[in-house]
Formats: sequence, C-alpha cells, structure tokens
Amino acid sequence: MFKSIAVRRAQGAQTIPDPRQATPAGLRGKPVIGPTSCVAGCGACVAVCPTQAIALEPVRIDLGRCTLCGDCAPACPSARLGFAPDVRLASTERAGLVLSEARPDLDPIQVSAVLRRHFGRSMKLRSVSAGGCNACELEVNALTNVNFDIGRFGIDIVASPRHADALVLTGPVTRNMAEALERTWDAMPAPKIVIAVGACAISGGPYAESPALARDFLGRFAPTLWVPGCPPHPLSIVCGVLDLLGIPSGKA
Repeated sequence: MFKSIAVRRAQGAQTIPDPRQATPAGLRGKPVIGPTSCVAGCGACVAVCPTQAIALEPVRIDLGRCTLCGDCAPACPSARLGFAPDVRLASTERAGLVLSEARPDLDPIQVSAVLRRHFGRSMKLRSVSAGGCNACELEVNALTNVNFDIGRFGIDIVASPRHADALVLTGPVTRNMAEALERTWDAMPAPKIVIAVGACAISGGPYAESPALARDFLGRFAPTLWVPGCPPHPLSIVCGVLDLLGIPSGKA
C-alpha cells in the first residue's frame, strides 16, 4: 500500500488542466511544408507515401489521407517536409484538411450555434469500429482516462446508440460492418452528428482502393467533424470536440 502511495505521489496530478494548451513531447503532429524549393523532377515524397496523401506543383498534403508515418521527411532531398508537435488537427470541412505552403494551417473550427445550443453542456458519444485495426479505437477509449477526462466537459461515451448524440466512426468501413454502422445510426435520436476519427474513417487510409470497403454511409451522412491521424492523439479528438461545441479554453 505504501509503495502505491509513493508511486502516486511521484506521479503527481496526471489530468491535463487545459487540453488546448498541451503539447506532448516527441509528438509527430501537423505536417510542415518548408519554403525551400523542390529538386527539379523530384517526386521522392510522393513515391514513398503509402496513402497517396502528397501531391506536387504545388506541394500539398492531405491530412485526411496522411498516416503521419513520417517517411516523406527523410526521403525529401531538399529537406522541405517536416512535422510540428501540433495536436489541433481537426476540421469541420473535409477540404480543410489539405495543407500547402500557401495554406500551412488548418482553418479554425466553425462553431455551430445549433450544435452549441443542443450539445454545449452535454454530449454523448457512441463509438463504432467499422473494420478498424483497434489503434484509433484505443485512443477513443483513452478519452475517458485520468489524463484527458472528457467527462469533466460533459462529454461521455455511452453503450447504447439510443443515448447517443454523436457517432464516433473509426475504421475504413468494411462491407461486414456497413449494416451495423447503419443500424447504429438509425437507432440514434435526432439531432445527431458523425465524427470521423482517423485516416481510415476519413478516406479509407491504406485500404482506400480495397473492394472489401463499402463507404456509402459517408456519402449520405457527411461527418460534422474530421479528426485525422493514424491514430489521432486523444488530444486531437478532445480539442476538436471542444472547439466544435464552442467550449471556452480552460473551462471544465
């Protein structure tokens, strides 16, 4: 018992007081496109990218496809590509996830007056893993631990879709999970929204061209919030939801 007390005392307070002010050490977050010029005829970054997230002329990186693997940075002979420890990567627009030298930052999340009125004080999340590898799912589960503690903001993960306000979608949406996803959505009461978490949910990720996918759901019910990453850091999810609901910084 005394050993456990000593460990807890050494750890101190683990809860992150303000998620928006946190910068995890060593995090590979937002891609950065430097001002140097590309080597003529070079396409090394495009060739090495596993999800076709990079385009040239001008250089663009689609965070909705990017797995943040980091392979592009060492492959670039002009050292033009890198990563910043920025966790605030969520967007309310799919097109807003595309970064370039002319557009190095994501647009601020637009707070909907309707969403704020309905969910600003309480939001219930129902997570659906639609063929995911369990990486994004683990990060979603981590939202409730002592570090991130989304419950203090009135946000909870619930077991029943009938209690949910938002469907948190992870995974590329396989054919085997398409019906389960639809049934979960149909069981949720209105008003309700979709939150796409991870590269697989947003674009299909490494499996985008697989015939095993059935992504019709996303064509009919566009996500209100897109949280990129492979997997996203829990802070990316927390900050995205807080920004979407217009919850002021530092408020809990």
